[in-house]
Amino acid sequence: MTAPEGAPAAVTASDAGETTGLAGPTGSLRLRAAQTAAVFRLELRRLLLGRGVLLGAALGALPVLLMAGWFVYNRFVETHPIAEATAVYATMYFSFFVPLVIFFGCVAAFTQLVRREMRDRTLHYWLLAPIRRDLLLAGKFAAGVAATFVVFAVSAVVSYALAFAPYVGREGGALSRYFLSGPGLGHLAAYVGTTLLACAGYGAVFLLFAMLFRNAILPALAFYGWEWASFLMPPALKRLTVVHWLHGLTPVPVSDGPFALLAEAPPAWLAVPGLVAFAAVLVAFSIWRFRRMEILYSDD
Repeated sequence: MTAPEGAPAAVTASDAGETTGLAGPTGSLRLRAAQTAAVFRLELRRLLLGRGVLLGAALGALPVLLMAGWFVYNRFVETHPIAEATAVYATMYFSFFVPLVIFFGCVAAFTQLVRREMRDRTLHYWLLAPIRRDLLLAGKFAAGVAATFVVFAVSAVVSYALAFAPYVGREGGALSRYFLSGPGLGHLAAYVGTTLLACAGYGAVFLLFAMLFRNAILPALAFYGWEWASFLMPPALKRLTVVHWLHGLTPVPVSDGPFALLAEAPPAWLAVPGLVAFAAVLVAFSIWRFRRMEILYSDD
């Protein structure tokens, strides 16, 4: 039987020797790393070149359109100082970009990493290959993080540039100082890093949902309600949300509103390893579930 496009031909090529990088003693670390990398490459290519990327691109275009509106307003209607542009972008990022764009982009990408292939009846090509299930799922998860990060990091950078584009020529000196000797580039790096951690954190949640539920959409919507209501939660419950840890990475403080219960966001030195550990635990549980999952196409 000939595997369709995207099936793991590179992983099954045990006789390819050094040309594929998959040769090595059975169970060796080198072979495991090569197999995981092969899965990563195949899955990343599918995610970035397939039709599914269109939804991610459409979501990523929304922050760009919002900041394009800010550009037009600030340039041609009413001028605002650079400090206000900083606050506008921070509000847009943590009120719209993270909780809507990245959240639902990760829902679309990670809930389908395995379920799509079950629906298309192609998952058995992977399972017949001489590769452990934990390596297969780890490679798929890493590809999902990379693909969503590429799309949303581009969106973050372009929308950030549009936030400050009105000051080009009009306040060139102040803009140069803000980026060259001020916090401008540091803020941009913080937003890009936060985007990466948001993709990993939300991706781990939705990968687990896909392992536990045949239809992960309803659990994802329930989790969205949990994340949205985090500003009303006491500090102990806030720590059980992804968005609370992401707020610890913000370069510009953003208010949760007058009805929010006060809870100090974790510092960056704690938020970064906390989110990484959170994602690692969920991925490990997803792998445990995947290794025990019976693939029955007739059930989907």
